Amino acid sequence: MTQDNTYNLSQQTVEFGYNSLSLEDVVAIAKGATAKLNQTTEYRSYIQKGALFIDSLLKEEGVVYGVTTGYGDSCTVTVGLDLVHELPLHLTRFHGCGMGEILSPMQARAVMACRLSSLAVGKSGVTFELLERIETLLNLNITPVIPEEGSVGASGDLTPLSYLAAVLIGERDVIYQGERRPTSQVYQELNIVPLKLRPKEGLALMNGTAVMTALACLAYDRAQYMARLASRITAMASLTLKGNSNHFDDILFAAKPHPGQNQIAAWIREDLNHHIHPRNSDRLQDRYSIRCAPHVIGVLQDALPFMRQFIETELNSANDNPIVDGEGEHILHGGHFYGGHIAFAMDAMKNAVANIADLIDRQMALVMDQKFNNGLPANLSGAQGRRKAINHGFKAVQIGVSAWTAEALKNTMPASVFSRSTECHNQDKVSMGTISARDCMRVLQLTEQVAAAALLAMSQGIRLRIAQEELVESSITPSLANTLAQVEADFELLTEDRPLEQTLRSTVDKIQNGYWEVCG
Repeated sequence: MTQDNTYNLSQQTVEFGYNSLSLEDVVAIAKGATAKLNQTTEYRSYIQKGALFIDSLLKEEGVVYGVTTGYGDSCTVTVGLDLVHELPLHLTRFHGCGMGEILSPMQARAVMACRLSSLAVGKSGVTFELLERIETLLNLNITPVIPEEGSVGASGDLTPLSYLAAVLIGERDVIYQGERRPTSQVYQELNIVPLKLRPKEGLALMNGTAVMTALACLAYDRAQYMARLASRITAMASLTLKGNSNHFDDILFAAKPHPGQNQIAAWIREDLNHHIHPRNSDRLQDRYSIRCAPHVIGVLQDALPFMRQFIETELNSANDNPIVDGEGEHILHGGHFYGGHIAFAMDAMKNAVANIADLIDRQMALVMDQKFNNGLPANLSGAQGRRKAINHGFKAVQIGVSAWTAEALKNTMPASVFSRSTECHNQDKVSMGTISARDCMRVLQLTEQVAAAALLAMSQGIRLRIAQEELVESSITPSLANTLAQVEADFELLTEDRPLEQTLRSTVDKIQNGYWEVCG
């Protein structure tokens, strides 16, 4: 991903404590907002009660999973009281086996925010000092190096979260000031004393859904933007093809009142100045990729509310095991680390987003082909005269769009149904939530690439219509005119073939940073 190219610390502050966090709060932290713990004596005391209750059980030689026992299937192994303080250290170390790509600093910050949110609920038996250390690392912009592979989504994101736990105790690597460095070095430089994890704190840090939830928050932010951007691209495609804006009429959509679908239709209708120029060609019905665009994009738009509810509930939950009720003095053994809700939301989101990639791919195919584009040059080339014979416009870009779309569609296989029995059949039904979230991020990346190509192509198509005097520039709505101006600032009309890779990459960066001013 390329979102970190414009990364910088912001002035926004997000408070952790009694209040619930929103998706937007996590995104803000990911992009550099300041984290602030509730500093009231009441809240500090509330958090400390869980840790004190664990201490009291140890004095009474009580049996607590992961505190006086081994982990997972080793829960029948008793750990002597002389060893319980070493147990969290071993948990962090034997899980240090992550593989694959490294989460970006932005993604790692989101993970830290999600873990802090869960621990701040006060049901994990950790000290206030532990919460403060995560707050400090966020505000100093010290992020753990976290490999993205190795979690089956129950018992939570154990292996990737072990990298956060390891950093708290001064081990492994961090990203600091843009460089990957040993944590111990950075701590020494900044006079930070490594934490010594208390009983239950290793488990509390690692036994939860923070990685999948963090990726889900970031994915949601990008997906809702994609719904708006795809609506704008569809309006541009309709203009390029001399389409029929009656397909987006408000009376028509009142007959099928899915609210998200109707919102998409409204955005397209407004972009097309529908009531002034309802029809630009003699074609009664445009092809499905134009006419049915609100129905395709609308699935995502209508699904966003339930996805938000799933993700935000997970975000604001205590999702480790066991749950420590310090006030009522209960230890409750359960399975809140199971990431099924996130897995389902991410499987659904990647499906809806990939369908948008497929929609835009079909729109691209229409505008490129002289059999379907209502009089535009082949491949949208702007070459003139004898130069037409050697210029190929967007031909290769359209092939790329097809490739990106095919890969996005391939990644829609639901991860959540591929549960694996692991860890001596203790974890015999797992969520695969982190894999689903990673799939979704990949689908979003590919779809953003498709959208970037379409922004350039549709801008070219509209400019060619104007040049052919088939479209009056003054008739274009202010919203579309603004997008065209934004594209044209970086993209000169393609008259002679030139490499477009850097322009495409720059356009993807802008999509991921919300540069294009779109409706909604």
